[in-house]
Amino acid sequence: MEPAEDLTARARIRNAALDEFAAHGYRGATLRGIAASAGSSLGVVQHHFGNKDGLRDACDAYVLAFFQEQVSRAVDLDHLDGQAFASEAYVRAPAVLRYLGRALADGSPAVAPLFDELVSVTESYLSGRPGVDDARGDAAVFVAMRLGVYALHEHLSRALGGDALAPESLRRISASLLEIVAPEFLGAQAFRDAREALGRSVPAESAKRTKE
Repeated sequence: MEPAEDLTARARIRNAALDEFAAHGYRGATLRGIAASAGSSLGVVQHHFGNKDGLRDACDAYVLAFFQEQVSRAVDLDHLDGQAFASEAYVRAPAVLRYLGRALADGSPAVAPLFDELVSVTESYLSGRPGVDDARGDAAVFVAMRLGVYALHEHLSRALGGDALAPESLRRISASLLEIVAPEFLGAQAFRDAREALGRSVPAESAKRTKE
């Protein structure tokens, strides 16, 4: 996300809401707490968003647009791996990922359209590829695996010994996911490109395993 000083008041409030909803959930977060986190006032928050439902809707729309843009760009470049595994856009957007993790855990109404959209885009990417017999099923499972990282990030953090949504951990997780996915799934060249990119950035133990 952009530096705070470059944001409009509305964007600062939305970003603060992403953090507060991620930390406390929809029920636990308050408009006053969000206003304080944004360096704003309750009146300004209400002016821009009306109420907490309106603010959550704005956060949901922002997160959905973020993922749509990243995945669509990857498909346009014929490199699903670039966004699914190694994209800097993901590791630089921890607030979005933490918000998504909480939304998945809490059953937010925004999750269903996001999941369906990602499955549809991934299915389009996979359709007609050699060795892919069930593009819809493969796409659904692939998206579930990827989003599961965010939904279970607290457990992953415990298992990995560090914040699973920190940039270095996300690269490590991406390397592990790449090992699980067959090269034919992404396409041989895309698979090689992703592996090479991750080999330059993952922690030493993951890089070693990737090369074996």
